Amino acid sequence: MSTREATFNKTETFPIADVEVLRDSITLNGNEGVWYYKNKPYSGYALRYHFNDSLKEKIGFYNGKKEGVAKTWSKNGVLRVESHYMQNRLVGSYKSWWENGMLGSEVNYINGKKNGIEKKWYPTGQLAKERHLVDGKEDGLQKAWLENGKLYVNYEAKNGRVFGLRRANTCYKLENEVVIKKEVTTSK
Repeated sequence: MSTREATFNKTETFPIADVEVLRDSITLNGNEGVWYYKNKPYSGYALRYHFNDSLKEKIGFYNGKKEGVAKTWSKNGVLRVESHYMQNRLVGSYKSWWENGMLGSEVNYINGKKNGIEKKWYPTGQLAKERHLVDGKEDGLQKAWLENGKLYVNYEAKNGRVFGLRRANTCYKLENEVVIKKEVTTSK
C-alpha cells in the first residue's frame, strides 16, 4: 500500500493511506471523535460526488481523525474550499473561492481557532472585510467595505470591547431587496 504525505505548518508529515471510500460509508463516533469504516478507525480518503458524478469533496483521515488537506468542489468542477486538518482540528491555511474562481476568503487556523488576518472578498475581487483575530476572537483593527469600495465598518477590538465605528450610517436603505438612496436633510 502506498501513502501520500500531508504537510502541516511545514514541520510534521502524516501518512494518509492511498485508499478511497465514499463518505457515506464511514461513521463518526461522536463520543470518541473518531470516524469508523467497517468497525475500524478509518485511514484513507473519503469522497463525495455531485449528482452529475463530478467530485464534490475529498477529505483525508488517519487513525479515524480528519487529517491533511480537505477540498470541496462545485458541481462545475470549481475548487470552492481548501482546508487543512490535524487530529480533527482545522490548522493552517483555510481558503474559499467564488464560483467564478476568484478568491472569496482566507484565514489561518491554529489548533482549530482563527488566528491572524482574515480577509473576505466580493466575487469581483474587491476586498469586503479584513479582521484581526487571536484565538478566534477579534483583536485589533476591523474593517469592512461596500462593494463600491466605501468603508462602512472601522473599529478596534480590545479585550472584548469595541472602539470606533461599528456600522456607518450610509444614507441607504433596503426596499424590496433593492438599495435606495435616502434624502438627507440638514436643519439650520
